[in-house]
Parts: sequence; structure tokens; C-alpha cells
Amino acid sequence: MQPYYRPRRLREKEVIRDLCAETLLDYKKLIMPYFVIEGSHIDQPIESMPGVRRLSIDNLIRTLEADSAVGVRSIILFGIPHHKDEKASGAYDDNGIVQKACQEIKKHFGSTILIITDVCLCEYTSHGHCGMVIGGCIDNDSTLDLLAKTAVSHAQAGADVVAPSDMMDGRIEAIRTALDEAGFTHVPILSYAAKYASAFYGPFRDAAGSAPQFGDRRSYQMDFRNAREALKEVYLDIEEGADIVMVKPALAYLDIISLVRQSVEVPVCAYNVSGEYSMVKAASTLGFGDEARLVREIMTAIFRAGADMVISYHTVDILKNKWFD
Repeated sequence: MQPYYRPRRLREKEVIRDLCAETLLDYKKLIMPYFVIEGSHIDQPIESMPGVRRLSIDNLIRTLEADSAVGVRSIILFGIPHHKDEKASGAYDDNGIVQKACQEIKKHFGSTILIITDVCLCEYTSHGHCGMVIGGCIDNDSTLDLLAKTAVSHAQAGADVVAPSDMMDGRIEAIRTALDEAGFTHVPILSYAAKYASAFYGPFRDAAGSAPQFGDRRSYQMDFRNAREALKEVYLDIEEGADIVMVKPALAYLDIISLVRQSVEVPVCAYNVSGEYSMVKAASTLGFGDEARLVREIMTAIFRAGADMVISYHTVDILKNKWFD
């Protein structure tokens, strides 16, 4: 007996496949990360992240001129300071590296580039943790004021969106209150709401020099075995004032992206993190897979799971090579 319905009928030609496609990739939904470092004329390749570099502000501006020409519209900045200390003073210094970068980007590009700033202390602390250390432990509540000061400092410098990634309890409320009191009621908070303690962050920590000097971050980042807990974190952040919530990492957490998307009404961001990026680069370099096809399939999976936007180190390559076409 011949089958009554043949699914292959809608796969026969490219045109009909495009008509029936359930997930369409959109270049405008991509956010490119940049590592900005103190100094000038610095352009340092990051060995563990091929194609990604640490850039001084002058070279960041030149890079953004080229990248915006191929379609980069939204960026997230991570700062690498000269000096680190126990109080992460470089994070909320009005003359800090991220603050200076925001000012220069706004001066050169105005509103044509959306600036998101990572609000965390790990790149600025001598111990590499995301919060204050008291008695050998990461102290939650004493960290909140410093995170709030950092967010306000970024907004004053021109950040369009602030993105707290520290995973301290109560930080969204602290940041929202501080922003509002400083007159930045219009600045959204993109919360790293469900950020897991993950082995996929290794290359980033190499790039930013932010590896913990003792212990690990499992006491404040989420346990990767937990899914229901992600909703608890997301709901708390929304109640405290988060405008966008993030799931990080992305590729091994597609179920979490889907769960969050089905449960909340705010936009959902996914972070296609450094380890995910570097695995694709390594596979393509060794001839184990076609980079363009791998990236397109991965990005489709992330959007299909429910992400409204994706932070990815692949962004410039995707735009430059038109991998979504």
C-alpha cells in the first residue's frame, strides 16, 4: 500500500523547503562580543579562540568600522584592566576600560551600534571571583552595591543595555534601583538569569584573564543538573526588574532555552559561549566538519529552541560570509 501522505513532497525543491521552514535565521538577532584592553595599538590574538582578539580602544574602533560595514549592529563589551584588586575598583571606575570604550564608541558611531556591557567583577578582582571575598567565601550582599555602581557607571558612559553576569542573589533589584535613582530609567537590564557553572567557559577565562585564583564558581552559578531551578532564577530576576533574560551556555542547554521561552513573556537571549565556538573552530581546522554548515545548524537549533537573540563569537563570520542566506 502506498503511503497516503509523503513528507518528502515538501522537501523536494529548495523553494518549497524555504516556504515551509519553521525557523528562519535573522542577522539582526545577533550580538558580537568584544574584549577591550587598556593601552593603545594592541591587537592580541587569543590562542584558545581563533579569530577573536583582545583590542585596545583605538583598534576596537577600527575593528567596529569594518564589522559594522558587514552588518554588526549590537555588541557586548568585556573589559580587561591594567590593575586588579580585591574590591574590583576598576569595574566601577568612571575612567575604567569599559567606560572609556563606551564613550569612544558613542563618539564614533552614535546610536548605530547598540552597546551592551557585561556587569561583573571577575575581570577586575585579584582573586578572579564575581563577588567580594570575606572569610574565604564569596559574600553576596556586600557585592550588590559594587555591581549597582558598575551598572550606573556604564550607563553614564553611554551603555545602552547593562547585562549583570555575576549570579549574586538580589542584584537585579539593586541595579534597577540604582539606575532609576541615577536617572537611567530608560536603560534595560539583560540579566544572565540562568547561568550555569560550565566547563564551556574555559577559552573566555583565558581571553579575559578571569579564572578564579581559588576554588570555583559553583557556589553561585547554577548546577548543570538542574532545570526547574532555572525557572526560579528567571522568575526572580523578572520580578526584580529584568527586561531580558539569558540562558548561558546555549548548545548543551537547548532544553533550558525552550523551557524558559515557554514560561515567560519577556525576550530570551542565549549565549553561544567560548567553548562552543572554539570546538567548531577546532573541528573545522582539523577537517572534521564544514564550519559554515556547523554554525548554521547550531544557530538554527538555538533559535528553534526559543531564543529571541543570540550572543555569539561567530557573528562577524556569519555576517561577512552570509552563512544565513
